[in-house]
Amino acid sequence: MSRVEAIISDFGGVLTSPLLESFAGLMQASGISLESVGKAMAAIAEREGSNPLFELETGRITEAAFMGALSEQLSAATGEEVELDGFGERYFQQLKPNEPMIGYMRELRGRGHKMAICTNNIREWEAHWRAMLPVDEIFEVVVDSAFVGSRKPEPRIYEITLERLSADPETTLFIDDVEINCAGARELGMRAIRFRSTEQAIAEIEAALGEG
Repeated sequence: MSRVEAIISDFGGVLTSPLLESFAGLMQASGISLESVGKAMAAIAEREGSNPLFELETGRITEAAFMGALSEQLSAATGEEVELDGFGERYFQQLKPNEPMIGYMRELRGRGHKMAICTNNIREWEAHWRAMLPVDEIFEVVVDSAFVGSRKPEPRIYEITLERLSADPETTLFIDDVEINCAGARELGMRAIRFRSTEQAIAEIEAALGEG
């Protein structure tokens, strides 16, 4: 097995607190259930012919258009006015940096590994998430779905990341908290670790670095 030379990490849920916890906390504070949000998204997808979150994360629609459509659908479903203005700012107040994992990534950079972030994200949120960690100090490449028009687990976003990092898939290790994203990386020939906890992920990364 080839030695790992490059490491690609997800942002949310790996270098931060769990995304679902933050989202659920924000929805609870807003009085909106996760179930109602899911139903609203499904209704929009059926009407428009595409998943609105996927459209948002690939930069094909704006945050304002997405939040407007979701607010309108939730309002129609609940019979009450639902307003999601300022959602992004409130969301990032819930999200916390995973300092031990960020520190470990800094250590990996110091050990000579090529480092990249590959994130499904929202164009208008770039300043928020970059402010949470020293991105450019640790990662030489950042690939954001909203700016490249492709999202995990689509092959193209992985290919873009590998190209920009000048890395071969067989010498690259991918870390993400979503299994389907890890599967997408494996299909391109990368090794992948699903993040479940900081301790588990670091142990598995170290084991992978010891191979080859």
